[in-house]
Amino acid sequence: MARSLAGTLLLGLFSLLAAIGSGPIDWAPLLVAIGYAAAALTVSVWGVQHPVPLQPGGHIGRRWWMATVGVDLLAFSLLLVLGGRSVNVAALLVLPVLMSAALMPRRPALAIAAAVVLLQIGHAGLLSLTGLDLASSLTQAGLTGAGLLAISLLTSELAERLARQELAARSTLELARQQARLNRLMIEEMPDGVMVVDRQGRVRAANPAALALIGAARARRFQPFDLQQTPAWQPLLAALQEAFATGTWPQAGQELALPLPLGAGAPAEDRRLRLRMRFTRSRGARSEEELGVVFMEDMRTLRARARQEKLAAMGRVSAGIAHEIRNPLAAIAQANALLAEDLDQPGALQLTRMVEDNVQRLQRLVDDVLEAVPGAPPEAPWIDLGRHVATLCRDWAHTAGLPDSAASPMHVDLGDETLTTRIDPEHLRRVLVNLLDNALRHGSGQPQAIWVRCTPAGPGQALLTVASDGPPIGVDVEPYLFEPFFSTRSRGSGLGLYICRELCERYGGTIEYQPRGAGARHRNVFLVTLPRAAAATGGHRPRSV
Repeated sequence: MARSLAGTLLLGLFSLLAAIGSGPIDWAPLLVAIGYAAAALTVSVWGVQHPVPLQPGGHIGRRWWMATVGVDLLAFSLLLVLGGRSVNVAALLVLPVLMSAALMPRRPALAIAAAVVLLQIGHAGLLSLTGLDLASSLTQAGLTGAGLLAISLLTSELAERLARQELAARSTLELARQQARLNRLMIEEMPDGVMVVDRQGRVRAANPAALALIGAARARRFQPFDLQQTPAWQPLLAALQEAFATGTWPQAGQELALPLPLGAGAPAEDRRLRLRMRFTRSRGARSEEELGVVFMEDMRTLRARARQEKLAAMGRVSAGIAHEIRNPLAAIAQANALLAEDLDQPGALQLTRMVEDNVQRLQRLVDDVLEAVPGAPPEAPWIDLGRHVATLCRDWAHTAGLPDSAASPMHVDLGDETLTTRIDPEHLRRVLVNLLDNALRHGSGQPQAIWVRCTPAGPGQALLTVASDGPPIGVDVEPYLFEPFFSTRSRGSGLGLYICRELCERYGGTIEYQPRGAGARHRNVFLVTLPRAAAATGGHRPRSV
């Protein structure tokens, strides 16, 4: 814009001189002024529509040197030579010197300043031929040139310093933006709730976890809302107002129960939360405002976490005890076998058999405890799930004394597709036999009371289903099905389903219980999901065995 203004002023000046002059019009400087004004306007309009690409350091490319500084030097040099004594355009040469110092590297900028100095010295020598004093002209040109060189050096130094500061500011701003995005992401994704409230009980900000814990809509995290508008939040509002009034909050946190409805038309249920609060101050336009940052945790999550920690500790202790029990059990079993060889009385032999039965029972319990200890995923072969399930079901049915006919309580459906999965065959046997034992124990014993099925379950997964027609598992028992040492039988160890879950998870699988509706025959369904090979082998099997 400055170049456009300078070109317009030059054109107006030379046009005015041509209009008021008494002699013939000097067309040479006027044509130069017209050309310069047109070039300056063209470059300005082009620069608005196509922003100039800046190189590192805030410099422009060589093409734009010629379009800006080169045009200015050419135009002002011609005006300086052609204008004569009527117009002093030497001051205009400061414009290309400043532009080159601000927009070009230091060496080219100094070269342009030196070229301008030489031009002025040459112009002074040219003027001396017309009668001017050469010494005074050269002195004036030298002083002007020294000033131009100083201006070029200072402007270049300031431009480079500003470019460095701008680069540092941009880097700092980008780091601040990245940190802000990271903090926002952490707050958005953290499982604990975070909420900022004021003295009036108005929520200024809240992350999704906090909104979910208090039963608020997720869209409210972008909008402040008042805790007074919902009756279920009154206990929370009362606790916060008391904290603001006293200025204290228990260091270990405070438990609070919010009566939140489970759904539309459902009765309210107390959701117990543990709250921790920290006070802070926010500087407003006129005064400081006291705010509180509330950290929320669901007590169910805390209890589950504590339970998992206890289970892990208990598992380590149980594994150590089981290892220590194995050696005495082996000694008892060996001594009992030796004692049985020397006895011939029926009563004494019956006692040795009782000892042997209990030793075997203890051995199975020790094996269950050791199997339940979490470990690293072992190396296992890829196996044909359907073929192994068919073999295991056939062996289990023979052991359980089930008839090999249509009257058998067990029906196996393997489907038509080969399912290749990675799991140790012995571990697969333990999972399947445990589920079949439970199904036979609680089932009706009628034909097809137990249904075993193998099907694909989405990309990369295979599904093993064991369903039975026994009475449905009670709602008070279902949450604890896979908990260790939980059993509904007096002589059960409570490790069966827990071991099944641990074994499935070692290979990246899952096991879960899904009850069916009242109209279904097989209402108790256990689903075992195992990872499936990316490219399963082809082939067909009989649909059922």
